[in-house]
Amino acid sequence: MNPLQKLLVLALLVLLTACASSHVLVGTPREPLDNWEDVKVYLDPPAKYETIALLEASDQGANQFSAQSKMRKVISRLQAEAADLGANGILLQGVETYQSGSIGSGFAQTTGAGNTAYTTGMGYSAAQLGKLGRAIAIYVEEE
Repeated sequence: MNPLQKLLVLALLVLLTACASSHVLVGTPREPLDNWEDVKVYLDPPAKYETIALLEASDQGANQFSAQSKMRKVISRLQAEAADLGANGILLQGVETYQSGSIGSGFAQTTGAGNTAYTTGMGYSAAQLGKLGRAIAIYVEEE
């Protein structure tokens, strides 16, 4: 296997094993929740809560095209990660858009006559944008 093939295999392995969500524990996890949809999303901190973890999630591999559907995927992944840690809420810290790649296409046409040839072509490339969200997994006591 030549060096370029090794590099391509390594890149493919990295892409296949890349995580769509992750966390860093900063508190004590609790029993996981059965349903991630029970995790409430907070934009402002509730009056009293316990911090469990710092969360990060992307829309990677979601096959979504609209910004709204990408945002829903990020939020649901943050909620699922929080539910696994026993958090019943996430305190949203922010969502950013990043360039995750590009898609391109093109064509060319060659005509020839005798010893002369002419080639014309055209190409197009469009950026692929992704969403990345950050939140704090929290546990809010029921009142």
